[in-house]
Parts: sequence; structure tokens; C-alpha cells
Amino acid sequence: MGIVEEVRERRSHLLGQLEEIVTRESPTLDKAAVDRLAHYLQERTRELDGDVTVYPQESYGDLTVASWSGAGETVGSILVMTHIDTVWPLGTIDRLPYLIEGDIGRGPGIFDMKASVAMMLEALAMVRERRAPHRAIRWLINTEEEVGSPASRALIESLARESDYVLCLEPPVPPIGSLKTSRKGVGRFTMRIHGRASHAGADPEKGISAIQELANQIHYLHSLTDFALGTTVNVGVVHGGTRPNVVAAEAEAEIDLRVATIDEAGRVVEAIRQTRPRLLGTAVTVEGGLNRPPMERTPAVVAAFERAREIGAGMGLALTEAGTGGGSDGNFTAAAGATTIDGLGCPGDGGHAEHEHILIPGLFERTALLFGLLTQL
Repeated sequence: MGIVEEVRERRSHLLGQLEEIVTRESPTLDKAAVDRLAHYLQERTRELDGDVTVYPQESYGDLTVASWSGAGETVGSILVMTHIDTVWPLGTIDRLPYLIEGDIGRGPGIFDMKASVAMMLEALAMVRERRAPHRAIRWLINTEEEVGSPASRALIESLARESDYVLCLEPPVPPIGSLKTSRKGVGRFTMRIHGRASHAGADPEKGISAIQELANQIHYLHSLTDFALGTTVNVGVVHGGTRPNVVAAEAEAEIDLRVATIDEAGRVVEAIRQTRPRLLGTAVTVEGGLNRPPMERTPAVVAAFERAREIGAGMGLALTEAGTGGGSDGNFTAAAGATTIDGLGCPGDGGHAEHEHILIPGLFERTALLFGLLTQL
């Protein structure tokens, strides 16, 4: 029996774990809810002989690192990364319940990325039952990836520098489930405009409109987009003014930046930060910067993908690669110099959307692939 077939035989156990994880809702900003799921996973990893270290957090769920020493003659270490926080508020499970319909699995956060957590538990159980030789394994269970990993970034980078391989179990690229060999870097900025208020009917000439200046700035910011280079600048949220009959004294914008290379990041970040007022009498300030560096398609990333493809081929799996504009914790590990294989999660679609789902056959295949990576890298 092949590894994929063996995982299929474990269907009941794997789907049972998946249901436990999905039905324990864990929105990023609800620390108590995220901690409840983290505590559940800590107990499951201890049952699998893992040594658990908890890193308490004040504002977000506590971070967890579970570790297993290497077995046999295999040397070096593997870092596996998952996150358990989701974008869905508490109570979503009542409206979008966990459900298996044929080859489709549904539920809030199932694709991004609770199926990956169930995969890891099952792969670890298989390693334990088979007593399979493997490198030292460390599993980071992050709790605030959906807001940019502000609390966990330093830990992620530290663990990555100590690891020979990093397996990022983020969802693959739909529709065929390609692994991710490049990711754009992500920047976040807040722009604030200061003008001067006046009565829009009686004394309009005495005012200086912060909203007018914001419009000027939006035109400039969007002009920095260069699709040929993979660069996009998007003003996604704006605020300003107090009443229709008042010339606005204040305005604000939230800005998203995506870049394909670190050199391009440097150029565009500087252009955003060094913008100047276009309307005399206004003042413009910009806060923020690059949140996640780009994961570039380097020779090391390509070599790691080719090794994963080779392991997958031995199981009858045909793996493909692709790039994405979205960021993940894999951006941090790749930029730290760690050999990173990303997009190893369960195939499906609809992350952050009402139609979020996974493909059950893909769940079996990716669990088998994860077992292969843990024991053959």
C-alpha cells in the first residue's frame, strides 16, 4: 500500500481531527478563542511525544513551538509553520458550518489554513507509528498571521535561521494546488493630511481642503503602480472631513503596497515616504513601511521545490509551482536565508471568502506529501 492510500485508510481519524480544529473558532483578535484552540493542539502534540514550549502574548493568542528530536542517522532540522487564527468572527460556524459534501470540505478557516493543522497532526502520528527516521522537527503554531505576524516575526526568523528546511503549510495556488516559489513583499502605510477648516459657504477661500490634497496624493500613489515589474500601490481606505458644509481640515488614507523584489521595494517605499504636498498650505505625513519582504524565486527556492517534486513523484503526485501576490510567514523565512518550501497546504479555494473550501482527495495527498517531506528531506 502506498503512502497516499494509507492516508485514505485513515480518513475517519483525519476528518475527525479536522472537525475538532474547524469548529473551535479562532478569530485573530479574540485572544481567548485562539488560546482555546492552541491549548487543544498543545495537548495533541504532547500525546505525540512532542516537547511543547509556549510563548505567552498579551494581545494575541499564545505562540506554541512543539519539537521532536531527530531519529536515526538523519541530521539537521525542519521547521514547519502553520497559523490557527482566521479572519472569521465568532459565530460564523453557525452560519457556515463544518460540512463534508462528497469531495468538498467546508467551514470557516478550513482552507486558510486549518486543514494544514490537521495534516500536520496526522503526518506526525504516522511518523510516530512507523518510527520513521527524520530530522529534528519543530512546529510553530502562529496565532496572528492574518494581521502580519507582529508578535511572532522575531521568533519565526530566529527559528528559520536555525533550520535546514522550512515547510510553510499555507494554502497552495488554486485551482490545481501549485506550490509557491515566489511571493510579493507587502507594505502598509497610513497617510495623514492636515489642512485648514472654514465654512464651505461663508468663507470657503479661508479654508485649505485636506480632502482635496488627499485626492492629489491618491493620484500620485496610484501612479507608482508598475504591472510590468509586479508593483502595485492601492489606496484602499480613506477618511476625511466632519460635515458637508465644512472645508476639511483632516484626511487620512490607508495604503497597500505589493512588490516582487527587494530592490523594487526600496524604490517604492522611498517614493511613498518622501511624497510632498501638492496643495499650498497642507502638510502630509506618512507612517509605515514594508511589513513582509518579498520571497524571491532564488536558485535555493527552486532547488527546494524540485526536491519536493521528486518526493511527490515517488508517491504518484505531480507537483507544480507558481507565484502569488499574497504574503505569508514564508516571506520572513526566505528573506532570513532559510530554504523554504511554501504552499504545502490542502488544495481548495475561497480563502477569506464565503465559498471557502478544501478538496478532500487533496487533503489525503498533501498529508502523504508532508509525511514524505518530514522523513525524506
